[in-house]
Amino acid sequence: MGQGSQGEPRRDFRDWNDERQPTSRPQDKRAPKVERAKKLRVRDPNQQILDRAQRLRDTRVDMEQIEPVRLQKALAASGVGSRREMEEWIEAGLILVNGKKATLGDRVGPQDRVTAKGNPIRLKWPDRLPRVILYHKQEGELVTRDDPEGRVTIFDRLPQAKSSRWVAVGRLDVNTSGLLIVTTSGELANRLMHPSFEAEREYAVRVLGQLEPEQMKEMTRGVELEDGPAHFQRIVEQGGEGVNHWYRVVIKEGRNREVRRMFEHFDLTVSRLIRVRFGNIGLPARLKRGQFYELNSAEVAAVMKWSDLTVTGRAKSR
Repeated sequence: MGQGSQGEPRRDFRDWNDERQPTSRPQDKRAPKVERAKKLRVRDPNQQILDRAQRLRDTRVDMEQIEPVRLQKALAASGVGSRREMEEWIEAGLILVNGKKATLGDRVGPQDRVTAKGNPIRLKWPDRLPRVILYHKQEGELVTRDDPEGRVTIFDRLPQAKSSRWVAVGRLDVNTSGLLIVTTSGELANRLMHPSFEAEREYAVRVLGQLEPEQMKEMTRGVELEDGPAHFQRIVEQGGEGVNHWYRVVIKEGRNREVRRMFEHFDLTVSRLIRVRFGNIGLPARLKRGQFYELNSAEVAAVMKWSDLTVTGRAKSR
């Protein structure tokens, strides 16, 4: 799938060691000025793919095919605010639908007229393919909309999404770097994150120390953590230098700090953790930390197909 496929050349563990660590800088709580992430420039694909991508960009779904959704969801998807904020506005009587005060639970479609605080809102509907970005998250960045301490978030770094809202597919903790998928489609994000989809997550892990062969086998059989049993689908030793050793691990869950806790179970400390793949989307080899790559329409269509979703984000009928 272009830059995000498993066909990308794999990085050797030494490549991860040689990258410079991001420098930390003090942040005040006054919305720090953050440099925007740079876009990865790639060569144009062949003309056949370019033509297909253009056709996909120009394709629109008939509005009559779009089913009504909850009001707060439609407002949030259109970039008005978060769902929680929109629920508060609805409860405060600040939202009108077709001239009447809205209530929680109201559903709206493309034919409805919505105003917020007296201003008409042009709701954005999924009548075309969403946008999808692959971002190489850096250590020290948070995957959140708002941080009380004023630290840098990935949304400070990403480009603005006009009349829509970026949604991160899962999270990476502040000390974890690597592949983060970001999209304007909440349906796509929910699909990829849902446990039933069982999307594999692959990580490059550097630890202080080394696992014994029997410990590696135990990790695939399962170990007991404080929040229940956990196991890796696969674990492969990647070598190392000195006291540091690298491993590749594959897991199907997204529990909090699960990879780190798996190694801590054997008294090993993770010193670097990098997500290199999510499902069938790999971290592009040329994508440096702090850069993003936006999938073209043909690649987005492939992601929607892999996720078993239509252009509008609805599950395909069987």
